[in-house]
Amino acid sequence: MTRAPAPMLTCRALRINQSPDCPLYVFSLTAREVLQIAEISRVSRDHAGDLIGYQRPEVRQHIRDIVEYLDSDPVIFPNPIIVALSPTVRFTCGRGPAVGDGSTAQGKLEIPLPTPDGPKPGWIVDGQQRALALAQAKRQEFPVPISAFITDSIDLQRDQFVRINNTRPLPRGLVTELLPAISTPLPRRLALRQLPSALCDLLNTRPESPFCGLISRSSSPAGATSAAVVTDTSVVEMLKESLTVSSGCLFPFRDVSTGDIDGAGIWQTVITYWSAIRETFPDAWGRPATESRLMHGAGIRAMGRLMDRVMGSLDASAADAAGRVLADLALVAPHCRWTSGTWEELRLDWNEVQNVGRHIGQLSNYLIRLYLAAKAAQR
Repeated sequence: MTRAPAPMLTCRALRINQSPDCPLYVFSLTAREVLQIAEISRVSRDHAGDLIGYQRPEVRQHIRDIVEYLDSDPVIFPNPIIVALSPTVRFTCGRGPAVGDGSTAQGKLEIPLPTPDGPKPGWIVDGQQRALALAQAKRQEFPVPISAFITDSIDLQRDQFVRINNTRPLPRGLVTELLPAISTPLPRRLALRQLPSALCDLLNTRPESPFCGLISRSSSPAGATSAAVVTDTSVVEMLKESLTVSSGCLFPFRDVSTGDIDGAGIWQTVITYWSAIRETFPDAWGRPATESRLMHGAGIRAMGRLMDRVMGSLDASAADAAGRVLADLALVAPHCRWTSGTWEELRLDWNEVQNVGRHIGQLSNYLIRLYLAAKAAQR
């Protein structure tokens, strides 16, 4: 018995050879066809805790605004939706000479339509909100510009998603969570966040970490009850500062000239210090930021700067390291007001400390001065 050919969506397209391994295709689809051939891959975690997907959760009001515009008259919709297509898509060059210097060719793009229970051949890399709005608009035959590249690599899709949204108001927590899953070279600003982002991911998932399960991620289901009380951006900024500032205790573990990293040394230092924090402040640890400023962005950043002082001259792998850190933290613990009272020198009630530069700086300086004065008194 002869099997019927798979149904195809055929459209005219331009192939632009920006990269020999990954050409770009420019064409148009109707509003109805966009979500017919392309999925929206939202960022989430599988049962093993691994990152899947890369899109931010839909923004309902933004989508409603786009739908309202699409249903008005006249409509101009110039921004293309960027789609990653699977290798099952085929492009056939048309007759006639190549366009321009030969890097552009016109032809026919054949996209296989999915079966009722099969996967779609495309994934929306950029334009999630626009695609959802198009699906809800009255004009389902409205033509939409599409830019597409062919790949089945989730890593390449994430890479393009982060790069495209790098200068847009993309939630920082989403970028933070995606960075460790990207293996391709990144712009310097993002590359500097990649290592602390990977550390943040480990801190949230490894059972020996005091932060295990406490870090809020973009992949956390909306409205789900969770023990996650610390924002990942706060943890990442704390780690990034210690890794990139020459006075940071994690800075010596990076060889700036070669890029080599002593991951074991970094991990041992972070785990030793923050485990001691958890033991020193058990009543403040693991509580929401509204109940404990230790778990607040300002508390995480300030205690991170104290970490640079405490761990700067201490070998975290030494047998007595944990005890020495606990002894150092005991010097400042009586002066901390994480859950009640007033920070006397700051003249701020415990819950008036905000995650802003001025408060982070004041709290950091206060804790460091207390620590240094107490250490000097011991000598």
